[in-house]
Amino acid sequence: MDLLNTLVEKGLRREPPTREEALAVLATSDDELLDVVAAAGKVRRQWFGRRVKLNYLINMKSGLCPEDCSYCSQRLGSKAEILKYTWLKPDEASKVAAAGVAGGAKRVCLVASGRGPTDRDIDRVSRTIEAIKEQNEDVEVCACLGLLSEGQGERLRAAGADAYNHNLNTSEATYGDITTTHTYADRVDTVRQARAAGLSACSGLIAGMGESDEDLVDVVFSLRALDPDSVPVNFLIPMEGTPLEREWHLTPQRCLRILAMARFVCPDVEVRLAGGREVHLRTLQPLALHLANSIFLGDYLTSEGQAGQADLDMIADAGFEVEGAGTSTLPEHRGGGCAPCGGDGGGACGGSDASAEAAPAAGEETRTAPADGEKAQAAPSGLRTDLVSVRRRGAGTDLAPNA
Repeated sequence: MDLLNTLVEKGLRREPPTREEALAVLATSDDELLDVVAAAGKVRRQWFGRRVKLNYLINMKSGLCPEDCSYCSQRLGSKAEILKYTWLKPDEASKVAAAGVAGGAKRVCLVASGRGPTDRDIDRVSRTIEAIKEQNEDVEVCACLGLLSEGQGERLRAAGADAYNHNLNTSEATYGDITTTHTYADRVDTVRQARAAGLSACSGLIAGMGESDEDLVDVVFSLRALDPDSVPVNFLIPMEGTPLEREWHLTPQRCLRILAMARFVCPDVEVRLAGGREVHLRTLQPLALHLANSIFLGDYLTSEGQAGQADLDMIADAGFEVEGAGTSTLPEHRGGGCAPCGGDGGGACGGSDASAEAAPAAGEETRTAPADGEKAQAAPSGLRTDLVSVRRRGAGTDLAPNA
């Protein structure tokens, strides 16, 4: 297939595809899917071998957010029956982090709901970072706290933070459809502030919110222009009772094509398989490892993932290996590790979007799926709503975390 040969050649040269080529990847048929995965897999192995980086999320405070992001169960007015708690103490967060590191995580992602941190919040998170690094000196720490104010990135960096996550989520043209309390430009500004502060920048997207192929290509090309080191790809979890509860438009095949497109556009960047993989990829998760070189271990922010040991077994059975703490994640030309070099890592957090869930404000109208031809996918049959499970263990509970 000439298209795939061209994309592989470009990826090995770190050259992006054209928009038309990226759209063509999303338009390939299921009969061509394994060829698409194999081609993108060549690019992934060129820059990352068969290594898989493990990341571990800690929800530092859950729920009660003043923002109205439609994909998030922690949003303003949420009626989702998620865990709600205020800030974890540094020793509590450090204990949860230790479980993730023991399970193989190389990076710990500290996430807090809210518009953005106050100076007091920065102090609190700084103490938590210090507590985590006292126990695990080599672990990478990524913060995901919302919109940054001047000087806050520098303070996090001074406290020992390695990275900062803030996702763009969707295209600029459709951003206002999912959030009204802040703008797309606000998000772009925070990613730039994080990089300017010396933090490794992480920014990604959420697929499955009713966007078109053009929207997906737009946001991935926008991310490439921002040049983060890490691009988490989340798949919406349409939780019952949320504004996006009817947005069940993803199939495993669609998810793989989206990941492949992201790999071709960002060939030498850490592409992280983030929230929703268990719900939408299901038994095809191992194929996604040929496209993404990074995943989250265990649970997400407000939803549960598959068992941590199952993640490790999947990686081993698929012929991949867990990336060790002493191994640089990024290719040498990008600075290796997570030191800033023009872009970073984390779904580094996947951020507060990692579980990609939504919950409505009281009386809010539910969005319905667009008409055929207006958007990329029709709703598939055989929905697996049974795979959506609210997190009831780990941070904010007395139960052991899933790691």
